[in-house]
Formats: sequence, structure tokens, C-alpha cells
Amino acid sequence: MATAAVLLASGQVPVGITVLFSLLLVGLIVCLALEEKLHAKKSIIAGSFAVVCLFLGTLTGIFHFTDYVVVESDRVKAPDQEIELQIEKDSKGENTETVKIGGQSTESAENSEDDESVQSDSSKLHFGGYEISMPVYIPGIDWSVIAIILGSSLFVDVTSRSGLFSWIAIRVTKLSRGDPVRLLYFYGIMTVVFSAVLNNVTAMIIVGSLTVVSLDKLQQNEKLLGFLLIEGLLTNIGGLLTLISSVPNIIVGTTAEISFAKFLLVAAPYVIVATILTLWLGAWFFKIKPIRDKREMVRARRLVEGFDENDGINSWTFFRFSAISLGVFVLLIAGASSLPVINKLGMGFVALSMATVMLLAFRSEVDRFYKAVDWDLLGFFMALFVVIYVMEHAGVLHAIGGLLQVVLLGVSDNPANRLDSITLLLGAAGFSSVTDNIPLAAMLASILKDLGAPNDSSLWWSVIFGANLGGNLTPIGSASTLVAVTIMHKHQVSMSFIKFVKYSIGFAAAQILLAIIYVVVFVPLIQRFTN
Repeated sequence: MATAAVLLASGQVPVGITVLFSLLLVGLIVCLALEEKLHAKKSIIAGSFAVVCLFLGTLTGIFHFTDYVVVESDRVKAPDQEIELQIEKDSKGENTETVKIGGQSTESAENSEDDESVQSDSSKLHFGGYEISMPVYIPGIDWSVIAIILGSSLFVDVTSRSGLFSWIAIRVTKLSRGDPVRLLYFYGIMTVVFSAVLNNVTAMIIVGSLTVVSLDKLQQNEKLLGFLLIEGLLTNIGGLLTLISSVPNIIVGTTAEISFAKFLLVAAPYVIVATILTLWLGAWFFKIKPIRDKREMVRARRLVEGFDENDGINSWTFFRFSAISLGVFVLLIAGASSLPVINKLGMGFVALSMATVMLLAFRSEVDRFYKAVDWDLLGFFMALFVVIYVMEHAGVLHAIGGLLQVVLLGVSDNPANRLDSITLLLGAAGFSSVTDNIPLAAMLASILKDLGAPNDSSLWWSVIFGANLGGNLTPIGSASTLVAVTIMHKHQVSMSFIKFVKYSIGFAAAQILLAIIYVVVFVPLIQRFTN
């Protein structure tokens, strides 16, 4: 293909460099765990490691700084070499592209069986002399996640001024009749549903905001830590429900050719059981008990009956506008992958666009909303993405995938072996707790494909469950758990890296153990009936 000719093939990374950057990754995790003792914000810790990683990455030569091209009419130039693109007619009368690089050439027929891929790549070239260039760390940042966090935070902050979230929270609180356990179950189910149809970050921001209002109204702010932590853990369970609920699902499901309906049928029973288990464990661990005393029950009912959901509404026009905007926001996020135009711009565009629409109501004083944005959270994510990006170039993630591949081959040559499924699930969960689960899922899916794992093998589900549930082991394991911690800090609830792990380890262990049993025992049975 024409554009393939201008790509630079990456060489094998020396083991010493991979070890060096692996130690840096371990150092980042240790420093984040000691955040309170270091008296430093997450963004500064991650930012410092990002600077060091970028410098060492450049020094060791693991980056390629010739990743841009200049396209002029029928000629493609790279910074340090000339690449000629010629289009000629062959003996059959078909157009043939010839790309000459340093005396070598590659050819591809436009009308061959691979015509679609050639045309697809060719259409990405912009003729007219444009230079495509950017700093090496810019493409390493997942700007979609940054846009979703920024846009959703602004949208929720502005929408809350209408009284809409207070109204919803009070209605939910009234349905619970003031019973904390019932309220926990309501918000837990809401979190799972929102995570399945929206995305984990948006679900956590919305449900977390509602939870704060409800507990404040009930004068039970001491339960905020338990509620928010459980909701953060449930976002990753909800992300398992459908093929499009998370990126690892899409990557692995597409590689294994799992249909949307089959994915839902296989994943739904686990999600239901894991949700109930997590809520039950959460209520027990955080001592969130139902009201049993009749006098307390009467007092709680009178308290919630005294709530007026209309109290915080100053403008019914703005309230209705906010309600419609919230509905549109949810629908657009849910359909972002299938709606025309929107599917190309992504969920980040939806979040930022809806935030802009809401900010128009306060167009002369938007700076107060900008000041309320958690820039530390955004800075941390950008720095963390850069670190993970460098780790990919340094071969750290490749080494992790290779290690798991060696373990799998050492356990059994049979891709359907139960011990392989357990090993892969535990490995994927462990590594996903400290690295980005997206490239890891892509690598493991590629390994399974190379091993010849059949489409109905439980190994695919081991990767799916492990990549999603691993995010519950640490606060940096997923964006939604970190958002939950950020909401805690915003409302003066103490939560450090070590404290999060201490609280979450039991939940994560129970969820992963349940996943192992489910993948080994029940997934083969379900697939047998669905095939």
C-alpha cells in the first residue's frame, strides 16, 4: 500500500531498556502509594515521571521522530528522505501505485482484492503541501478520556445549578424512604446501568453527584466514603455488560468474532450476580444497615416526606432546559458509536459540546465553572497516559504480554485448558490494575489469535473479565475509580492510594474469584447453548 511504505518499522527494544522503564513504572506506583507522605498531588508525581520517561525515551532512541510526512501533489516526502508516489497503468489497464523510498519501490493495484484498504489509506493523504507533525508525547494521551472528563464535569456542574440533580436525588431518596441500604441498592443499580449504556467516567460523575446530595439531605455524610467507593467499583462491573460498554470488550470481542447478542447473554448473568455480591459486601463492610427500629423508621419517613424537591429550582425554564439537555446528553453518549457524524467525533466531542451548550446560560461568568474544574485530575491522567505511552515504546507492555504467553504455553498447549483460563484472567487483572487495559487487551487478543484459540474458547472471556475487573484493585486501575476518589476529596473525605487498596482488595478479590468460577464453569455451558 502507498501509505504503508512511509511507515517506519520499529526495531527490537533491548532488554536493558525494558527493565529500566519497568523499574520506572514500579517507582511511579510506589510514589502514588506514598502520595500523602510525599505531600505531593497526583499530577505532580505522574508529571515528574512523565518528564523523566520522555527524556530517557529520547536518550535511548526508542522514539521515532520522523513520523510526519509532507504531501505535495504526486510526491510524498519524509524529513530525511524523498519518497516518490507514481500512479501508472499496468498491462490490465488497472491503476498501480508505486512508492519509491531510497531506490526501493512497492506496488499495489487499486482494483485488486485489497483495493478497499489501499483506497482507505490513500484517502487519508492530504494533498497540497501540508506538513503533519506534532510532539511525540501528544499522540500518547487519550484525548477522548480527557475530553469526556472535562466536558462531563462542566456539564454536571452547570446542570446542577438548575436544581435538576437535587430534584432527582430527592426523588430517589424518597423512594428509599430514608433507608440507607435501599438507597445504596438504588444508586448501585443506577451505576451499573449507566456504565453499561454510557461510559464509566460519565456514570461515576453523574451518580456520584446525586449520591452526595441524597446523603447530605439525610444528614448521613459519614456514609459517603462507602457509597462512592462501591459505586466506583460497580462502574467496572457495569462495563462488562455489553460488547460496547468498554474498549477492551470491543477489542477482544471483535478479534474473537463475538456478536453483540452473544456477548450480552454470556456477560449478563455474571454482572447481575457480581452487582448483588458487591452491594451486599459493601453494606456489610461499611456498616450500612437497614432501619429496623419502628420509631427510627417513622422518623426517617417523616424526614424524607419533609423534603421538597422543588426547593432548589429558581427557574423552571432553566430546569426544563437542563432536563432535556441531560436526556439528549445520555442519548448521544449511548449512541455515540452508531450515530452518523457523531461516531467519527466520539464521546469526548459530545461531552464538550453539551458542556458548551449549558455554559451558554452563564456565558458572562463561565470563569467560575472553569475554576471549579479538577485540573489536578486532568493533569494526572495526561501524565499517566504519557508514561504508559513510553512504556509501550520501551517494550514493557510487550514484555508483560510475552510473559503471559510463556506462562500459557508452559501450562498447556491446549488453548481451552482451565488452568490457562485462570492464569490469563489473574494476569490480565493484575497488570490492568497498574497499566492501561486497552493496549494490554489488544496484545493479549493478538496472542490468543496467534495461539489459535477457537472463538468459543473461555480464554477470550478471561481477558475480558480480567482487563475490566483489574481496575478495581487500585485507584489508578481505571478512570472511574479515580473519579470516585476525586469526588471524595472534593467533599473532604480522606482517601489515599493505600487506603483505597485496603478497602477495595476484598471486593476485587471476591469479584475476580467469582469471575474465575464463572469463566471456568459457566461460560462453556452458556456458549454451548448459544452456539
